[in-house]
Amino acid sequence: MHDTTALLVELGSVILGLGIIGRFAGRIGLSPIPLYLLAGLAFGEGGLLPLGASEEFTAIGAEIGVILLLLLLGLEYSASELVTSLKTQYPSGAVDFVLNATPGAAAGLMLGWGPVGAVALAGVTWISSSGVIAKVMTDMGRLGNRETPVILGVLVIEDLAMAIYLPLLTAMLAGVGLAGGSIALLIALGTVGFVLYLALRHGRLISRAVSSDNPEMLLLVVLGLTVLVAGVAQQLQVSAAVGAFLVGIALSGEVAEGARKLLTPLRDLFAAVFFVFFGLSTDPAEIPPVLLPAALLAVVTVFTKIGTGWYASRRAGVGPRGRWRAGGTLVARGEFSIVIAGLAVATEPRIGPIATAYVLILVIVGPLTARWTEPVASKLQAALAGKRKQQAVAVEQPMPSHDDLTPEHAGRDSD
Repeated sequence: MHDTTALLVELGSVILGLGIIGRFAGRIGLSPIPLYLLAGLAFGEGGLLPLGASEEFTAIGAEIGVILLLLLLGLEYSASELVTSLKTQYPSGAVDFVLNATPGAAAGLMLGWGPVGAVALAGVTWISSSGVIAKVMTDMGRLGNRETPVILGVLVIEDLAMAIYLPLLTAMLAGVGLAGGSIALLIALGTVGFVLYLALRHGRLISRAVSSDNPEMLLLVVLGLTVLVAGVAQQLQVSAAVGAFLVGIALSGEVAEGARKLLTPLRDLFAAVFFVFFGLSTDPAEIPPVLLPAALLAVVTVFTKIGTGWYASRRAGVGPRGRWRAGGTLVARGEFSIVIAGLAVATEPRIGPIATAYVLILVIVGPLTARWTEPVASKLQAALAGKRKQQAVAVEQPMPSHDDLTPEHAGRDSD
């Protein structure tokens, strides 16, 4: 079959299959993300029916999917809201780092990977998946919830922290000295600071320059600007996702609203491709040998992420139900964890399979915890409260006096 024909057949089959899977997930009230991943596993390398012709296109589509997810997330909030969130949430970012990086670092040392492997695995367990979480919140209609700014604050702190972490990790992996690592770090921080400055000080001018009454022109300019900034950010050792997010917050008013409407269908398409590509790039044969340690690490970090979300939401004055929703939503790991593992695999090959299994577990579990953590926690709290109330009533209930006893009880009592 001709290469172009094979590409069209495979690509059409994949997109059609995603549509069917998405409709099925909607019927049973489940996020489609886990099903997208399983489909990718089934048709990836080592799967039931490997796809070859569309692999390169799918990889590019996956990158665009992450960029669009973060762009649309940034369009929901202004630059001033971002700065306010960062000012109020930085203690939560510190708690997030301690709770979630520590298990990965400890596991790396116990597995005998040394300091570099431990630092890499710490990053894998630390960073939540902005792409998965953005998709989950959109699917569940939670973008307007009170806990959502808290979730975004934690995610933004993590994403910006990647501007420090990734250059340092790259320097450690390459054995670069202190001077080389410091230069990479300064470039990354300078890039983030410059884009934040533009968003805060000149956001209106950027929005005015981008604005257009023609939907086609608005779509092309916003999409082109976002991809360009994401590419430059990636080249400067800053995450492309961070660049896309900052473009989103730089746009405001009618421009942001118009861009959101135009880009939402594109985001949904390419986000689905991203999750499928993650599954396609995973060899199922690599999963079973490392499933147990990956599962143990996943269980520990599910609870540490829930604790992070609960703490951050409590600091922001969110009620108990919102605290549990925030914790459950933050559980998913994804694109950053895979990027970190990909960087480290040349130095520590054993990190690849365990990171893949770990991320695969949590990217499937994440949408489930986002939906079910709050209902389960509320039921448990209600059950515990009812039990405590019954115990309190039993303690407070007065014992009958001797005069109140019936003759039968009195005789039994005298016995």
